[in-house]
Amino acid sequence: MSLSVSDSHGGYQPDNPITIPPLYFWPPKPLKTLHWLLTGLLFPWGFLFILISVLSWNYLTPGTEKMASFEFSWIAQIWLRNAALLMLVAGGLHWWLYIRRTQERSYKYNSNWLATGRKKFLWSNQVKDNMFWSIASGCTVWTLYEAFTHWLYASGYVQQVEWSESPVYLVLMIIGVFFWSTFHFYLNHRLLHWKPLYELAHELHHRNVNTGPWTGISMHPLEHIIYFSLFALWWIVPVHPVIVLLTGIYQGISPSVSHSGFDQIELGKNKRVTAGDQFHNLHHKYFEVNYGNTPTPMDRLFGSWHDGTPEAHKVMKDRRRLDQY
Repeated sequence: MSLSVSDSHGGYQPDNPITIPPLYFWPPKPLKTLHWLLTGLLFPWGFLFILISVLSWNYLTPGTEKMASFEFSWIAQIWLRNAALLMLVAGGLHWWLYIRRTQERSYKYNSNWLATGRKKFLWSNQVKDNMFWSIASGCTVWTLYEAFTHWLYASGYVQQVEWSESPVYLVLMIIGVFFWSTFHFYLNHRLLHWKPLYELAHELHHRNVNTGPWTGISMHPLEHIIYFSLFALWWIVPVHPVIVLLTGIYQGISPSVSHSGFDQIELGKNKRVTAGDQFHNLHHKYFEVNYGNTPTPMDRLFGSWHDGTPEAHKVMKDRRRLDQY
């Protein structure tokens, strides 16, 4: 097993504190920013999601003419594709990390395995519960947003931008998906922590203190409606359908990686790939910190940033004490 630093629960904790990306350094650090964009933001998972989006548009999406009118058949086709992609990524990670247990608890944030026999989950089983909400509700809401967006483009209500016309613009929009998603996530996540919405909807997701790949979009249907509403940007800002697809794939599938429960995945001797998001894992542990993501560090701006250090933990506890008075 790999060496790891353990917290009081026996889980892995990265040695280095979580820092803001070089993009936000002042004075600017262009070379460090470029390196972060390519290796921190996009490699490897971002590039994988872009590739999946290109392949999905070319081989797994109904033709534009067909999508110009609402029909159950092509919307169902999109649902099946989205569900299959989620099964491939979330199911593959779950099989590798939790069924096969290839690396046992190495790099696992929480030393416990996923819950069984717990009545707060459907069928008293965390994985089955998470799969149900992710597929039945998550894939359905994701598909409806995507299908409506495709219909707007296919019907001519929004002008499709072609790669031959504006390649630079579209490349920037591809990168922009990652920033739009994380900015949008902070806003909707803070909204969902408003007590009435938390108790009505968001509490379902937060039952998962110890997360796994299927936890990613295991949410209440109302939360799914809010979470996937980022598609609405493309109802105003014209892009190519590949970017529409990337929006859904990144929003729908990347949480399987960030919620995997493992900081890194071991692929062989001395070969690892980054996986879980320690920043968001701390949110699942403590609830009142790290509402967003590091690519758009809104938590740093609004004082809810927890970098994983004892100093940051003390600040959080002191703030809780003050809130009690």
